[in-house]
Amino acid sequence: MIRMGERSVSRGTLSRMTSPTSQVPPTSRTEPSAFVARLPIGERLPLPEIAHWDIFPFEGDLQIKVLDPPLLPEPPRAGEPGGSECFACSEPERGVLWRDEHWHVRYLPQPTGLPAVLMLFPNQHLDLDDLPDDLAAGFGLMIRRLSKAVQAVDGVARVHVNRWGDGGAHLHVWFLARPAGMWQLRGTCLAIWDDLLPPVPVEEWLDNLRRIGAALAADGGTANEPVQPEPNPG
Repeated sequence: MIRMGERSVSRGTLSRMTSPTSQVPPTSRTEPSAFVARLPIGERLPLPEIAHWDIFPFEGDLQIKVLDPPLLPEPPRAGEPGGSECFACSEPERGVLWRDEHWHVRYLPQPTGLPAVLMLFPNQHLDLDDLPDDLAAGFGLMIRRLSKAVQAVDGVARVHVNRWGDGGAHLHVWFLARPAGMWQLRGTCLAIWDDLLPPVPVEEWLDNLRRIGAALAADGGTANEPVQPEPNPG
């Protein structure tokens, strides 16, 4: 992948990139882009090379789903006009492990397959593109801080940091703890493995959360005692 900062951009290219057409918010457009128009909609794609890698969780007879037609304009996300209410704002204390004046960290309602899965939120209802400069600068520091705190859990080798944001307009970044020695769980499939592995025992899960909260609070802010898991609706 080539980033703009790593090459020069011609004036003509820059003009096309900043033209009024290119400034239409991507989620509100009603016609597919040239990229989407080229996609083999309604066709089945071949299995990618990753399906043969050791990190891929599945084997046997597999096939890729047929590509659906584009949905344009895209439906509003939670916390956007016309969408459902923002979960983070409507339930400001639910699942909050730690908070300071700018950020808070939440855990999931039940244990999952990994030692720890957490989300970082700004306290204000802001998405990544909306962060003012001071919060944007602090965002990088918080990513480092929470990553180090998750590694306070025994046996965590690395922390995967992911941001999707297709479901909610309130910025939330996921932190997934990869256990040491589980080399098969490395890479891009870790979030899938989290759904497949047996859930962490409740007391171990709570202890892991306490360790992370204490590590965060050691540098400021307030840690909360994690609560017992909510009943699984499934």
